[in-house]
Amino acid sequence: MENAKLQRINALAKKSREEGLTPEEKEEQAALRQEYIKGFRNSLTSQLESMVIVEPDGTRRRVTKK
Repeated sequence: MENAKLQRINALAKKSREEGLTPEEKEEQAALRQEYIKGFRNSLTSQLESMVIVEPDGTRRRVTKK
């Protein structure tokens, strides 16, 4: 996610705590949060798919979904 979007998420969170958000800002915050979560999940999935477990006998196997 772009740094500018992360800064905007943080700015909206701060404003929400201090004075509240307008309905438009709430919608923007929700959309940005969903985009952030989607990117986080994609990154985590990518990391897990590239992991390899090395067994004590030396065999290697990929991590799989259950």
